[in-house]
Amino acid sequence: MEIKELTENEITLELFKGFRRHQKVEQSMRKIDGKWVAVDTVFVDDWGAAEFEELVRCLKNTVNTGGVVYAAFEGERLLGFSSVESEFLGSNKQYLELSSMHVSEEMRGKGIGKQLFYSARDWAKDHGAKKLYISSQSSVETQGFYRSMGCREAEEYSMIHVEKEPCDCQLEADV
Repeated sequence: MEIKELTENEITLELFKGFRRHQKVEQSMRKIDGKWVAVDTVFVDDWGAAEFEELVRCLKNTVNTGGVVYAAFEGERLLGFSSVESEFLGSNKQYLELSSMHVSEEMRGKGIGKQLFYSARDWAKDHGAKKLYISSQSSVETQGFYRSMGCREAEEYSMIHVEKEPCDCQLEADV
């Protein structure tokens, strides 16, 4: 496996051909009475053409505004990707946002996400952040991954992220 920093020209719909952004969710984390608990929330998160078109637009914007996109490859095959935005968040400008983090469904559990997370974390540190900010899908599996990477509930919530995705978990990780 190779982790590579992508340029704007490398971010195309063709890159994502064969990439499976699919997740069957049975339980999600919700904050109830001040405590995080797993609750039944059965749904399937499955991206189609429109979602991938929006993803390409967003990732190109990340690169064009000074952020970074990392991709994990096996040969020419995309296994996963992560991105970090360049604009600081937080009252003390302590955060850079991990804006995307996805591993193709059939490749999960093989350490690819860890390598992409480490690359994103190191880039954020090198660019002056004290912490990564993550507005994360709330599934038990996704939260388990982030917790295993040392993430915890964010000390400060970005209200833009909360309003956009009210069921997401707002997390942070030291860099």
